[in-house]
Amino acid sequence: MLIQFDQVGLSYNAERPVFAGVDFALPAGGFYFLTGPSGSGKSSLLRLMYCAERPTTGQVRLFGHDITYTPRHELTSIRRQIGVVFQDFKLVPHLTALENAALPLQLSGAPQAYIDRHTKELLDWVGVGTRMNAYPAELSGGEQQRVAIARAVVNKPKILLADEPTGNVDDETATRLFHLFDELHKLGTAVILATHQHLLVERFRKPALQLKNGYLVGPLPQAA
Repeated sequence: MLIQFDQVGLSYNAERPVFAGVDFALPAGGFYFLTGPSGSGKSSLLRLMYCAERPTTGQVRLFGHDITYTPRHELTSIRRQIGVVFQDFKLVPHLTALENAALPLQLSGAPQAYIDRHTKELLDWVGVGTRMNAYPAELSGGEQQRVAIARAVVNKPKILLADEPTGNVDDETATRLFHLFDELHKLGTAVILATHQHLLVERFRKPALQLKNGYLVGPLPQAA
């Protein structure tokens, strides 16, 4: 299993836990929507999967490793196998769109010629190829989001975690981006896409998990 939660709970306030008792096992190559109203904990759940949060209770495993209490410096190699699209994009302000999108490949030591070719093709695909030399402050919110998505998928991660990745784009672009995620999924990447857009969920008919009243409900995949 790529991701496994065993009775995981998260709480910032003992009187109001974000969620509790989550059991979830994501196999290689799965594609799931994560739904729920604003404030239900979707972003927090993704942060646990990305090792940016520690669970208050329970155990989290990634790629077969128990990462619940693993020291931060030992998580680097694990996190490099995960692509993340954050709601606030987290682009590096002094880097161009091209340089931001290429960061994962640069960190992995890929050949520069491959980095340039592949990153430019991907920026063209997400619709910002003509803006690749612009800095984040010069891009619109939708353009920044597309650069963030290109960065998340550029190294074909084993897992893609996307937090409201179509929230700032029009319907046509949202559909194009979803097809990009789906193509990545077909190549073997497991995808969890958090969204509050029910029409998107209904249209593309992927399994949907819902955070409701602190629990994850739906057709939950379980460990074998």
